[in-house]
Amino acid sequence: MNSREIFEHQPPRRVLLVCPQRIGDVLLTTPVARSIKHAWPNAEIDMLVFAGTEGALEGNADLASVIVVPRRAGSAERFRELRRIWRRYDLALSPIATDRARIYCWAAGTRRIGMIQPLAKDRAKALLLHENVMFDDLDTHTVSMGLALTPLLGIAPSYEVVPPRVAPERLSALLRRLHPFNDNAYAVLHVYPKFRYKMWTKTGWIALVESLRARGFNALFTGGPDADECTYVDEIARAQPNGTLNLAGTLSLAETAELIRRAAIYIGPDTAVTHIAAATGTPTVALFGPSNPVKWGPWPAAWNRDASPWPRVGSGRQGNVFLVQGAAKCVPCMLEGCDRHLDSRSDCLDTLAAGTVIDAVDILLSNEAAPRTIMLRKSELPSIHHE
Repeated sequence: MNSREIFEHQPPRRVLLVCPQRIGDVLLTTPVARSIKHAWPNAEIDMLVFAGTEGALEGNADLASVIVVPRRAGSAERFRELRRIWRRYDLALSPIATDRARIYCWAAGTRRIGMIQPLAKDRAKALLLHENVMFDDLDTHTVSMGLALTPLLGIAPSYEVVPPRVAPERLSALLRRLHPFNDNAYAVLHVYPKFRYKMWTKTGWIALVESLRARGFNALFTGGPDADECTYVDEIARAQPNGTLNLAGTLSLAETAELIRRAAIYIGPDTAVTHIAAATGTPTVALFGPSNPVKWGPWPAAWNRDASPWPRVGSGRQGNVFLVQGAAKCVPCMLEGCDRHLDSRSDCLDTLAAGTVIDAVDILLSNEAAPRTIMLRKSELPSIHHE
């Protein structure tokens, strides 16, 4: 009997969703949790994630609890983790195709569903699961890949990415930090990605801030607590001291999401915060270079189908998101920058002109549809994609 038949007669009472991966993966798994909750509202859903990524799930009403495990641990600690979850769940499932995710599913669930890679060596690993989905890392968006589990359960997919939220009692204190900014009178800029090869230029960000200020928008900077990141953000913020507020290193992911939710616009690189911004519904400009937009482009808030919102090559708008792709014949190379390592330069982003980004900002602020012809600089954008 398959999972669809089993749960059609007796929905699971306890479900574990397993995603020990990066923050972006965790956030883009939330549509799976929402799908399960909509189908089986009485089910208790827990999610297992790596330490340091649980902030993406703060305030998520679909989840009963979040289980946090370390990225690195000795065999004794791993054994204790598996023992803690041993067969506690009617259903355990994972949207990622890693050995660790499959082992957690095997330990936790009396019924187990997960992903396997289309490789000969992964066939034996499928024995840990009752049912599996073949994982596609190239032509299927991360959200759609996770939702490929739902047909096996016989439930309808929900395409809503759920951003984190702060508790109501913390919200008023957070909003007081915006003073003297007024609601909808500021833009949020997240200028520092986790890896150098996804980074735009300081001169580009400074020119963008100047353009926003000329349009009457203050600039609010967000960022993580890493010392190099705080220094980088501070250098950009100090270049335009009037009308800027630098909150880098002081906000949780949920607090960042709340400030973005109230902003006029958000601009950021290929990073988890940009995915959060897209999910809030705020107009979002995403700067992409080497990464594959088909797989990792921000998921627009109203997108409600399996097909990726983005082509492999080209810039354009879908819903509340404008994806600006750096221009070069090799884009997207889907590698770690021009030098093939995390701290590499990426020429496609280093040569991305501020005017191109400003054009995208203007389109979103004016709520215009992105045209198929010139409003962005033709020389820098291979094609414009729009539906």
